[in-house]
Amino acid sequence: MDQTTPFHLARQRDRAPSGGRAKAWIAGLVLLPLAVAGGALAGLRTGEAGWPLPSWLPSSVSSLLAGRGTQPSAAAGVPILYYRDPDKALYAQAPAKTPDGRDYLPVHLGEDVDFELRPAAAKGAEANATYAARPDETRKILYYRNPMGLPDTSPVPKKDSMGMDYIPVYEGEAEEGNTVKISPGKVQRTGVRSERAERRVVSRAVRVPGTVTLDERRVTVVATRSDAYVDHVENVTTGDRVRKGQPLVHVYSPEINAAAAQLIANPGFDGARRRLQNLNVSEEVINEMERIRKVPMAITWTSPRDGLVLQRTAVEGMKAAAGDTLFRIGDISTLWVLADVPEYDLGSVKVGQPVSVRVRSLPGRSFTGKVGLIYPQVNTQTRTTRVRIELPNPDGVLLPDMYADVEIGTGATKPVVAVPNDAVIDTGARQVVLVDKGEGRFEPREVKVGARGEGYTEIREGVQTGERVVTAANFLIDAESNLKAALQSMAAPKSPAEPQVQAEDKPQ
Repeated sequence: MDQTTPFHLARQRDRAPSGGRAKAWIAGLVLLPLAVAGGALAGLRTGEAGWPLPSWLPSSVSSLLAGRGTQPSAAAGVPILYYRDPDKALYAQAPAKTPDGRDYLPVHLGEDVDFELRPAAAKGAEANATYAARPDETRKILYYRNPMGLPDTSPVPKKDSMGMDYIPVYEGEAEEGNTVKISPGKVQRTGVRSERAERRVVSRAVRVPGTVTLDERRVTVVATRSDAYVDHVENVTTGDRVRKGQPLVHVYSPEINAAAAQLIANPGFDGARRRLQNLNVSEEVINEMERIRKVPMAITWTSPRDGLVLQRTAVEGMKAAAGDTLFRIGDISTLWVLADVPEYDLGSVKVGQPVSVRVRSLPGRSFTGKVGLIYPQVNTQTRTTRVRIELPNPDGVLLPDMYADVEIGTGATKPVVAVPNDAVIDTGARQVVLVDKGEGRFEPREVKVGARGEGYTEIREGVQTGERVVTAANFLIDAESNLKAALQSMAAPKSPAEPQVQAEDKPQ
């Protein structure tokens, strides 16, 4: 043994515990696990009971002991959409914490979202739970439907291929008939909007092309009723405006002169006077013959009305046969516009409806008239019907044969119940609107529609004034309604007679 051996033995003797210290050391080893287990049990009981913890404890330790830091297990393979506050309607795109140190709860794909404010849970375990569809013990569950909207039901709870729970369908929901119930979160995500049905004038403008023409009742032809020769023509040309009684042309007619000579030779003979009237000699000329007792060489023909000279064929020295047109005069103070209305719009056009006319030569100016006549014939080539519009033309700026853009105001003149055009779902065989009954409940309702106007449709039956109808995302709700009807029919209980029929049809 060397010299260092006593030194090592002395150190070993110093390290060995004495009898009292050994007992204390062994007692500590036994009591420490018991103290830790008791503290954990006390923390769990504290979290379950909701007792307040000491303020000096760290927030992470307090949350752990109170059971508030547990996170729900994420569904396998299901992505997280966002994170929500466990107590308030606050949301975050990335993981976040509340002011008191608690983690935001993840919301996975397929889980519904509720944007309504919910009161804080009385127990910590309830505050931990994610917003998922939990069975309502107060109502009877009829069946469970696929969370992705597939036509698959189950009488017992189950999960789909992605691990999402089937959604329970309660007895109260099935008894609501055609009413579709959608959570407020889904209503906001799909962009559902609604508008009240109101009484309004539903009008729609039919825009068609037209042509300005003369009023057939305001056109006059100047002609002789016997063979004559044009002796002199006044300084009147085509396009000039003339007044009633203005001289136009002087003609010589042997037949007229013979009748005039008979009138002068036999004063008071009514037959001679009547003969001159039949030859279209004016009363002024006949009275002048009787006054001067002389037969004039040429008879003056005057304008029969105020208007525009549309045609002049009279030439000095020419011979005009009976009935030949010398002048054609038209009154343009009132004109017609002939518009071609398509056959599918003809049912909404009525006589007396207001019309706005614009011509291309006068941009920015419109003329107001009314529908005077709907011609009783459809053009077989263009499938249009001609509509006549009477249009005042006091200043004479409108001229015949001008092109015009016609806008006919059609529709009801009195207020009717109307909804926006987007609210009506037209399947061809029927028309449906979705009535918003509030709190995420929508009722598909079949309606009878009337006239369609600028943005609104008349509702004759099915919707009352003041009811709200869906104007956006209504096709999605309609699909949900059809899905609900299909699921209810699939989940309907079979009649007792059905198994018997199947047993009879089963081959022996």
